[in-house]
Amino acid sequence: MCVLQTLMGPADTRSVHLLVELRDCRSSFLDDETHVVAIMRAGAEAARATVMQAVVHHYAPQGVAGVLLLAESHMSVHTWPEHAYVSVDVYTCGDCDPDAAIPVLAEGFGAAQVEVTRVVRGLDGAPEVTDTVVTRR
Repeated sequence: MCVLQTLMGPADTRSVHLLVELRDCRSSFLDDETHVVAIMRAGAEAARATVMQAVVHHYAPQGVAGVLLLAESHMSVHTWPEHAYVSVDVYTCGDCDPDAAIPVLAEGFGAAQVEVTRVVRGLDGAPEVTDTVVTRR
């Protein structure tokens, strides 16, 4: 058992996993690693999450995949410039507000349509899909 668990007790396993579909995005941004990471970092900041590390990969001929390791878990992104499509996973626990990342991601990628599926996870029960919201911008 780690020192923190000894002092504070076992960690709460309850977490929120957002599955974010961003459609009809500005495709000029979707193949730019620097831009993709900047948008993801801005989303993490809006969610009050702490970025520990960023890893990104550019695919040939196009597309970007990346992961932000957060103190509170992680965010991942995959872009398909040829389809003007981006998928993002925001997985957090603790005092974060993962929903606050959504407008930042949508604006940053210039998405005309946003679909979010929210899944609450943890040891206290089976994963619960709480809602799916589609927004046209």
